Amino acid sequence: MDPATTLTTRVRELVRERRIDPRADPAAVRQAAQDVVADHERTSLTGAVGTIDEPDVEVARLVADVAGLGVLQPLVDDPTVEEIWINAPDRVFVARGGRHELTSIILTSDGVRELVERMLSTTGRRLDVSQPFVDANLPGGHRLHVVLDGIAKGFTAVNIRKFVARAHDLEALVELGTLDTATAQFLRGSVVAGLNIVVSGATQAGKTTLLNCLAGAIPGHERIVSAEEVYELQITHPDWVQLQCRPPGLEGNGEIDLRALVKESLRMRPSRLIIGEVRAAECLDLLLALNSGLPGLASIHANSARQALAKLSTLPLLAGENIGAGFVVPTVASTVDLVVHTAMDASGRRAVQEVVAVTGRVESGSVESEPVFERRGGELVRAVGRPARRDAFTRAGLDLDALLGGGSWGY
Repeated sequence: MDPATTLTTRVRELVRERRIDPRADPAAVRQAAQDVVADHERTSLTGAVGTIDEPDVEVARLVADVAGLGVLQPLVDDPTVEEIWINAPDRVFVARGGRHELTSIILTSDGVRELVERMLSTTGRRLDVSQPFVDANLPGGHRLHVVLDGIAKGFTAVNIRKFVARAHDLEALVELGTLDTATAQFLRGSVVAGLNIVVSGATQAGKTTLLNCLAGAIPGHERIVSAEEVYELQITHPDWVQLQCRPPGLEGNGEIDLRALVKESLRMRPSRLIIGEVRAAECLDLLLALNSGLPGLASIHANSARQALAKLSTLPLLAGENIGAGFVVPTVASTVDLVVHTAMDASGRRAVQEVVAVTGRVESGSVESEPVFERRGGELVRAVGRPARRDAFTRAGLDLDALLGGGSWGY
C-alpha cells in the first residue's frame, strides 16, 4: 500500500473511532487529518517512514479524500471552474469561461464509483439498474448528473455543474456586459409590473443566472413559489418557497413530477410563480396558471425567442390527445408577455441577444411577436416592439415610455 493510501486509511479509521460525521463536521475531519500527519512526522524521526514534504498540502488532500470529493475537490473549490465531467477514468474535463479543458487527473473505475456513492449519500437519490439516471444537488448547491454504465457506453458518465453566481441582480449583469442599462431598466420595470417573462437559450447560456436576476427584481412584499426538477434557483427574497421534484422509489411509486408541483404551488397563495425549466407537459399547467392572472417567470431551451414561443405552443400537446393547437396557441399569445433570449458566443461570453414582446395576436397558426431590444453589431439597441399590457405598468406606477427610452433606476 502506498504512503498516501496508508494515511487516508488511518484518517478514515480515526474518523470512525471518534464517531465523526464527515458531512456534518469537516472541521473534526481536518483535526483528525492533522493528528495523523503529526503522528506520521514523529514516526519519520525514527527512519521507519519517509517525511512529508508539505504537511499542510497533505492535510488538505486527506480532508478532500475523507470528507470531500478527493482529487476533484480542488476543481469544485476553484471559482473559475463552471462544470466538471468524467467521460472515463482518464478523461476528466472542466469548463472555464465557456471553454472545455482536459485535466491531468487520472482516476480508477473504483474511485469514480466511490465518488458517485459519496455524492449521492447526501442527496437521498439512488442509482441502480432500474434507475440508471440521477439528478441531484450536492451540499454546495452544485448539480450532479450521473448516467450508469450500460446506458453510457463503456463507463459511468458524471457531470457536476457548478452554480458560479457572478450576478444576483440586473445591475450586476450590466456590469458583466450581459445587458446594457436601458434593457436592464426595462426588464426590471417589467418584473415589477407583473409581466409574464420566459428566459430562453441553449445549455450553459446563462438562463438560470438571468432568471435569478429577474426574480431579484420582484418586490419584497410579494410571495414567491418556485418549482424545479432539481434545486438550482438562488433568490434573495424574504418570502420564498422552493419545491423540487422527487423520483420514484424502489417500488416504482411515490414520484412527484413538475406538473404536480405546478398544481400544488397554486394552493400555496403565491404572488409569483417561477418554473426553473419547462421541458414537457408541465408547460400546459404553467400556461393555465399564468392565464389565471398569476404573474410568473420560467426558462426554456430554445435557439431564439421566436423558437421559444413555438416550443411553448407545442409542449402542452404532450399533456394528452384532448389538448389541441387551437387552444394552446391563442393561450400562449394571451399569456406570455416577454421572451428574453440569451446565448454564449465563441469566446465563452454570455449575453442577452434579444428581448421580444408578444403582441397577443396569432397569425397563420403562430404567435406573433415584435423585438423590443435586439443585438446589432455587438450592442443591444431599441427595436420597434413594446409590451401589449401597458396597463400593467400604469397600475405599478411606472411610465412605459420612460422605461423604453432609457431613464434611471430610481423607481
